[in-house]
Amino acid sequence: MTHRAIEVFGAFLKLGLAAFGGPVAHLGYFRDEFVTRRRWLSEEDYADLVALCQFLPGPASSQVGFALGLMRAGWAGAFAAFVAFTAPSALLLVGLALWAQGLAGAGAAGVIHGLKLVAVAIVAQAVFGMARALCPDGPRAGIAAGAILVLAAVPGPLGMMAAIGIGALAGLALCPSPGAGAAPVPIRIARRTGIAALAVFAALFLLLPLLARMGAEGAILAGFYRAGALVFGGGHVVLPLLEAETVAPGWIGADTFLAGYGLAQAVPGPLFTFAGWLGAAGGGPVGAVLALAGIFAPGFLLLVGALPFLQALAGRPWARAAMRGANAAVVGILGLALYDPVATAAIGGRADLGLAVLGFVALVMWRVPPWAVVVAGAAAGACLAA
Repeated sequence: MTHRAIEVFGAFLKLGLAAFGGPVAHLGYFRDEFVTRRRWLSEEDYADLVALCQFLPGPASSQVGFALGLMRAGWAGAFAAFVAFTAPSALLLVGLALWAQGLAGAGAAGVIHGLKLVAVAIVAQAVFGMARALCPDGPRAGIAAGAILVLAAVPGPLGMMAAIGIGALAGLALCPSPGAGAAPVPIRIARRTGIAALAVFAALFLLLPLLARMGAEGAILAGFYRAGALVFGGGHVVLPLLEAETVAPGWIGADTFLAGYGLAQAVPGPLFTFAGWLGAAGGGPVGAVLALAGIFAPGFLLLVGALPFLQALAGRPWARAAMRGANAAVVGILGLALYDPVATAAIGGRADLGLAVLGFVALVMWRVPPWAVVVAGAAAGACLAA
């Protein structure tokens, strides 16, 4: 590993241990560390890089980190940035998932129930914030409502793909986007490398479902890869996709899913490491590795594949209009997930509803850090079960 790659690893490890708050907060941490303090790139270049990564499916903050490592120290730097930023939360969640399988008793059940109520508050906060940002007008609010109707008619991953596709088409007609697009960013990737990455992405997307028929390991890899390939907006948007791949087919229970989602808010680093919890809960250490590889791989392949071409595409008004529609559809998908499975699996009475609302108020109005809400919710659940 080169000196610069070691430098990248150290910088991102510090962030992987301390960057709480979700993808938007992570982008702020990156700006402070790499634009303001280290001066690896200018404010304008960083803004353009963020815009390009948000244009793609996948975990936006992890894609930005990968690109920063690539820009600073080549492919070794990109790998170092990803491992350093992701490993702390991934190891913690995998370890907790393996440990939790041995827990029993009313106290443990109460903690899990409290974490499920925290998940209600956190998803409600995400829906509230995304709706204000991505559905600020009538046409986009209508697209979000239409996405809910599509999923009601066609549940599961196929319905989500259809809802996002219909949303993008509606955006072309209803959400015009005038003005200039993103400027070039200081990362140079050969076109043949980009084409190869896109070919690998497409081949895995088409072939992994065939591998899923050959055993549990193939099913894990295929399901998490599909979820990672369809996430527009990153962060909490991955929740309904992962639920469709894990809970709906009966691979893990809704209680385990929501407890892990609540815990994922209390650790630093990317929210996509929630996949490590799910993989470990359903398939042990091997399942965790396959789930993490599956969910992160498509976003990075798309980033590498798109960088040589994306700057021209992102500058087209029609492309940005389609993305406006797709993002509005994502709000509808997440809104439906707030109802089912999140609320229906967690809220069983008035006390549960009160705690969930209190958590939402703490997050949105009182600005309490998510990790503190997680700790309080787990303690409240244990007290109610006592």
